[in-house]
Amino acid sequence: MELYNILLVDDEADILQAMEKKIDWTSLGFCLAGTAENGQEALEMAEQLHIDVVMTDIKMPYMDGLTLCKKLKENYRNMKVVIYSGFDDFEFAREAVHLEAEEYLLKPISSKDMENVFRKIKKKLDEEFNEHRNMNKLYEYYKKSLPAMQEQFVMSVLEGKLTGDRLKNMMEMYELDFNAPNYVVATLYADATAKEGSDKTGQLLNFSLRDMAQDYLNERMTFYCINYLDEVILVFMMKEKNEIEKVLYHLDQICKMGSRVLNVQVTAAVGQVCSSLDMLMTSYQEARNAMEYRTIMSGSQVLYIHDIEPSPQDSVSFMDYDFQNLVRAVKIGDRAETNEAIQSFMDSIRNSAITPNQYQLICMELSTELMKIGRSYKLRTKQIFGAGEHIPWQELYKHLSVDELESWLREICNNLRHTIRHERSDSTIRLTEQAKIYIEEHYKENDLSADTLCRHLNVSAAYFSTIFKKEVGLSFVAYLTKIRLEHAVELLRTTEDKTYVIAEAVGYTEPNYFSYVFKKQYGISPSKYRASMEEDAKKKE
Repeated sequence: MELYNILLVDDEADILQAMEKKIDWTSLGFCLAGTAENGQEALEMAEQLHIDVVMTDIKMPYMDGLTLCKKLKENYRNMKVVIYSGFDDFEFAREAVHLEAEEYLLKPISSKDMENVFRKIKKKLDEEFNEHRNMNKLYEYYKKSLPAMQEQFVMSVLEGKLTGDRLKNMMEMYELDFNAPNYVVATLYADATAKEGSDKTGQLLNFSLRDMAQDYLNERMTFYCINYLDEVILVFMMKEKNEIEKVLYHLDQICKMGSRVLNVQVTAAVGQVCSSLDMLMTSYQEARNAMEYRTIMSGSQVLYIHDIEPSPQDSVSFMDYDFQNLVRAVKIGDRAETNEAIQSFMDSIRNSAITPNQYQLICMELSTELMKIGRSYKLRTKQIFGAGEHIPWQELYKHLSVDELESWLREICNNLRHTIRHERSDSTIRLTEQAKIYIEEHYKENDLSADTLCRHLNVSAAYFSTIFKKEVGLSFVAYLTKIRLEHAVELLRTTEDKTYVIAEAVGYTEPNYFSYVFKKQYGISPSKYRASMEEDAKKKE
């Protein structure tokens, strides 16, 4: 039986313990994922865990239950919230209804009442999950809701087959309004390879994923969504270019929701922002290029071409199949995949009746594209073609036979592939170090957030979160808390400042919350910590 994750929130430890013990959560279909003693802590835990239901008291320090409910609903639309209180206050109940809480309960709450509430919530969650998993129903809905002519038109635009006035005229004919100052194309992919009948299942999962994406994005963004082959394609219309941050955030939420509901890995890939419909083809191609990185960017759910490739405008746009495979293998493949792509490319040359002039053009084009790949990662010519290469790369065709070209290509491509791996690894390390330096310089600011840091680093929040957690082993919030508390300990040791002064000095506006976080980390309050250090110092004397 699949269990739904629940988070219990109350500032009284005995109440939390009682709720843990007196309810058989497993038999009700739930797994107790954690407990929190205030709204702020609960919000931080919700960011780290896949929570389906939150049950919270209203009266709590630092952040009350109603504020917590509001913030959870803003960030996690489908999360269920149960609010309880010891006050029979109509205003509280009305606000809970306004915030779309599932239930508003009054203390004392009996075990029977809680069980009845969670049975109803379990039933509602089952219905919602089954709605997304009912593949036959979704397939029929898909066929009825997406007219084939609209799909063909949009794909023709994305593939560059329709441009200019003809595009605009046909857009009116198909009753589509794509007029906007800025656009960006994104793709969603649900990996169904681990499921039985993965081909058919993958298609049905994509219908469900499209349905979830539309439900989530409605009233949040202006967009158009279709299914194509094994992906969901989204075209976002934006007033300002900086709305790309909203696009990335919402795609991250869709991926998390899709992964949870469909029980498969869901990945989003995003191209660059463009300013005309004629450029949608470029944004779409960049999104497809970004999606290729899902095999090596483990853990990432949103792949933004701006984050992954230093200079997307220099990316290769070969339409030839063999060239495209070779470029892909150099960028993200292993040695075997690279050698296989080289073999395929060389076989196509050997099996074609090409003239010397055509061979010359192929060599020049190949060398130029390898140069573009290297330069997009700011590599020097010697790093791309090797310091010991005596033949000028622009004149390969004059010196190398087809067999010699293949040997040269294997050496150069594998060297370039290896160098890019190191550059990409160094890039993530540099990004992490820059983040650490920024946190160290700004930890005193109480409004320091991941969004602020990402704007400074010029990367998306989803990409940063994955990279930072992978390199540091802690989330941004956990690392920031660690740094703040380390500085607080130093101030406790070296100054006689009051606790509230130290709290403010390390970025906490609420002294009581600082004491709470400190005690949770070190097991004692700041004042007792200072006293113990002073006592230890006296003993050493």
